[in-house]
Amino acid sequence: MVSRVERTPFAAWWWTVDRLTLAAMLGLMLAGIVLSLAASPPVAARLGLEPFYFVNRHILFLIPTIAVLIATSFLPLRHIRRIALIVFAVSLVLLFMTLVYGAEVKGARRWLTILGVSVQPSEFLKPAFVILIAWLFGESARRPEMPANTIALALLVTVVLGLVMQPDFGQTVLILAVWGALFFLAGMRLIWVAGLGGAAIVGLTTAYFVVPHVARRIKRFIDPASGDTFNIDQAVESFVRGGWFGRGPGEGTVKRILPESHTDFVFAVAAEEFGIVLCLVLLLLFTVIVLRALLHALRNHDPFQRFAAAGLAILFGLQSAINMAVNAHLIPAKGMTLPFVSYGGSSMISLAWGMGMLLALTRERPRTNYLASQDGLVPTGSRA
Repeated sequence: MVSRVERTPFAAWWWTVDRLTLAAMLGLMLAGIVLSLAASPPVAARLGLEPFYFVNRHILFLIPTIAVLIATSFLPLRHIRRIALIVFAVSLVLLFMTLVYGAEVKGARRWLTILGVSVQPSEFLKPAFVILIAWLFGESARRPEMPANTIALALLVTVVLGLVMQPDFGQTVLILAVWGALFFLAGMRLIWVAGLGGAAIVGLTTAYFVVPHVARRIKRFIDPASGDTFNIDQAVESFVRGGWFGRGPGEGTVKRILPESHTDFVFAVAAEEFGIVLCLVLLLLFTVIVLRALLHALRNHDPFQRFAAAGLAILFGLQSAINMAVNAHLIPAKGMTLPFVSYGGSSMISLAWGMGMLLALTRERPRTNYLASQDGLVPTGSRA
């Protein structure tokens, strides 16, 4: 047990970090290991790999994931902004490099191979983008003469352009939604928010008529008879077959049918083998993380911390909701991982960095010692 009277960096961190949020994140990682054991062996067998290939890699990815999560949660606010700026610049360059050097998978170029490791730049771009936009909106509230909103809009257009060119409309919608939410939280006039919503509708309509696979997905969602809906049908059926308590570990069939049961459809595997009860537990963990972050943001008096914490929470919550909604056939199909649960190195490590920043931003810092926290000093007498 760590005593409150200790003056070590770890003790100061332990008594100021949101331990319930941290526990919820670790709970999701544990669920990810269990579901990887359940979902990935059939996928490995279809690819001619060793049965526990994806399980071993999933656990291996968790080592840097946990390290990044904890290490980032120690950072002072000034370092968070600086690192986010560097990561954003590098990720943006890599994002556009994928258009030329990225491997084409299902008609899209989203991955780069760097030193033998596949990296998806957009995963690291998202949390960095949120931090920069939060800082700009915070500066706009503090210094109205600064053209922060114009810069924020320019960054949005640049990021969206790169994502659309890949194309990756799921991440585009996610980025637009988070930017719009922060724009609204920053106190902008409703007419501007409505304008952004109108632009998003125009963009989606254009994608429907210009990009064939977007049109196919929307048509299949509205009218299942218009195309092949086998994957979604199987995912939905898994909820029926699993019932409340599931068919038991290893007894599911959906993982033997769906090609991406360990990534996009891991929630369906959870429903079939462990039941709706486990799905509700996962939903509860996601809800705890998002609501506690929003509560911290609401209580915070610093604009940057408030916008950054809210933005990261919205980003995390929306990605989780999109994955679960696709599995339940509530929205058109979109390949997006379930945070900390689905298999994927880029996804887990980038999420760990984003959630580590969230933990750092929501650590208890008395207003009287705010300047000290900016320089990385931990105020005494802080409460968890």
